[in-house]
Amino acid sequence: MMGWTLNRYFLFRYLTIAVWYFVGIYALIMLIDFTEFSSRTVGLPGYSIRLAFTVSALRVPIIMQQAVPFVALVAAITTLVSLNRKSELVIARAAGISAWQFLLPCCIGALLFGLFTVGVLNPLAAHAVSRSESLENEFRAGRAGATSSDAAPWLRQKTGNTDTIIGARTVLNQGLELADVTMFSLDSDGNIFERRDAARAYLRDGYWELHDVRSIRAGEQLPHMDTDRVATNLRPEFVQERLARPETIPFYELPEKIEVAQSFGLKASAFATQFHTLMALPFLLVAMTLIAATTSMRFQRMGQSATMILGGVLAGFLLYVVSVLVKAFGNAGLVPPFVVAWIPVVVAMFFGVTFLLYKEDG
Repeated sequence: MMGWTLNRYFLFRYLTIAVWYFVGIYALIMLIDFTEFSSRTVGLPGYSIRLAFTVSALRVPIIMQQAVPFVALVAAITTLVSLNRKSELVIARAAGISAWQFLLPCCIGALLFGLFTVGVLNPLAAHAVSRSESLENEFRAGRAGATSSDAAPWLRQKTGNTDTIIGARTVLNQGLELADVTMFSLDSDGNIFERRDAARAYLRDGYWELHDVRSIRAGEQLPHMDTDRVATNLRPEFVQERLARPETIPFYELPEKIEVAQSFGLKASAFATQFHTLMALPFLLVAMTLIAATTSMRFQRMGQSATMILGGVLAGFLLYVVSVLVKAFGNAGLVPPFVVAWIPVVVAMFFGVTFLLYKEDG
């Protein structure tokens, strides 16, 4: 009974500190994003504080998803240091409780935090960032000089004897909707014979549906059209694999997207890497907790543990950098997604367990 009570106490301490750090970093990131967005758009017609606040609030969850490993690391360090400075860990050790027993609640807390991130925060962030991109695009629509960091790469499709090159300023709806679209139609000799500019393009079954279309053919401006169609043989799965950012697809939809894309002969490396990375995230947070334990469990007087804590933070940061680096190789298809996601986690966990075994059991 005493062991269960103590474990609940440690688990509650960890989760409470993790929640406070999460909320604090969320507020800080939102403030920075709101300030940055406002500084770029405050002079444009239609700007309002409400719009800027809404766009920033919708963009912050996907940023927080990247910050979760650091939140888990700092929460674990803070929890263990606070227990250490109050001599609670010393008392627990004197009562015959091993380091593994009072680390277990923190590891369980990190695992729960990771499951919350994958199961709740990730789908919320994916839908929220798509909505924020739509709001920002509607706000910037038609304004000269408007740019987007999510500008689409150029696509090329072939239908019959006509090649069409497609470009867009913004990718929306996981790649199935494009904003500020330009289409160049080429004949069999590779010469451009028509250009279409449209405010929006929606990928339908067998065609692109264009809205607010302006066309030039053979050097002559054609009458403005509210809607137009351009035939296509591009499948939604191909367009999504080429244009959609993996972060904008919820975790629950990734397996289906990967399976369908692979059925069309596409590698879907970025989607597979994202899926395995999310699968490994809860265990990455457990590894962060073990790294925190290697630097935070030794009994220290006030002010004497700063160097060791800094070492733990740097070790966690190094693990994160390595994870991001190998993820880039996975997105490019150079390394299998499973290896990319799980090898850094396994290595970090072995390092943490080995170090603690050496310190705890001699």
